[in-house]
Amino acid sequence: MTRDEIAELLPAVGDGDGLARGEAFFREELQLATRNRGMPLEALRYPITPTGLHYLLVHYDIPSVDGAAWRLRVGGSVARPLDLGLEELERRPARTLAVTLECAGNGRALFAPRRVSQPWLHEAIGTAEWTGTPLRGLLEEAGLARDAVEIVFTGCDRGIEGGEVQSYQRSLPVAEAMREEVLLAWAMNGRALEPQHGYPLRLVVPGWYGMASVKWLERVEAVTEPFGGYQMTRAYRYQGSAEDPGEPVTRIRPRALMIPPGIPDFLTRVRLVESGPVTLEGRAWAGRSAVERVEVSADGGERWSPAELGEPVSPFAWRGWRFEWEARPGRHTLCVRATAQGDPRRDGAPDWNLGGYGGRAPQRVDVVVTP
Repeated sequence: MTRDEIAELLPAVGDGDGLARGEAFFREELQLATRNRGMPLEALRYPITPTGLHYLLVHYDIPSVDGAAWRLRVGGSVARPLDLGLEELERRPARTLAVTLECAGNGRALFAPRRVSQPWLHEAIGTAEWTGTPLRGLLEEAGLARDAVEIVFTGCDRGIEGGEVQSYQRSLPVAEAMREEVLLAWAMNGRALEPQHGYPLRLVVPGWYGMASVKWLERVEAVTEPFGGYQMTRAYRYQGSAEDPGEPVTRIRPRALMIPPGIPDFLTRVRLVESGPVTLEGRAWAGRSAVERVEVSADGGERWSPAELGEPVSPFAWRGWRFEWEARPGRHTLCVRATAQGDPRRDGAPDWNLGGYGGRAPQRVDVVVTP
């Protein structure tokens, strides 16, 4: 079927342009929100996120993969194509890296108007210890051609997007793919990958938003022209309008989050805190850049004070922060923001874009302080 024929069979969602202009959420967004999950913000207390609390985004369906029969094929513009099973990969030189992964759409629900898609607030984040073999070693063994410009990664998952039936595919420039920290990972937090996290093998690209870390990997291909697949040219781009080709979404922007203090109201999540000294804590990250400053506000962002920074969990993972707050009776809105080296901007209002990517709005936590 053609793209137009497929589009005619699928329902339109949003105001004709795929945007929602009010606070109400569409049923389609609810369907996505129940399939995918964010990390509960109280899990920020863990330097390494427990696997069951790590954020999860599945574009299509979780594929059924027989690990014993599965093969990874490395081909395209290489001298010696490879065909490897999981046991062969696990015998290769291995590394374990703590890496913070964040969904590119984290914060989308705070955009106005917003794209009708996975309605993330702040929770699409997690830090895990990934074990695998550097991609660079396989590309060198395969004999990467000098004229190769990108490496294309294809997952086993298939679906429909933009009227196209497709496998999930992303590419990286050769220079990025050859970085030592880019892994073909078979384990997460010391255990074999769970089905929803990409079993039997996934790509992990430290410093880039999560869309680059292709799951259920089955094919790696070197190409001599920039890859024009849907997930590269039509999705994951900072666009001002549907006609704007935009710029590609790549590295993670600076962000900070706090563990909500006190106890929550079940429905509204407003926090109840006793007056007196309260230690606020959380995490901050900035992809491959170093977080150099975290600031906290207790009055909704009118005045900011610096927080104390802890050591990073790894060069590719978040770092802790803490702030001593003297909580006085009444209602307060706590906020937190981060600044990274080489990026003079602090978290602020979202940089609006059509897809709702790369949001940097400060987290806001409403608190009622009791005497």
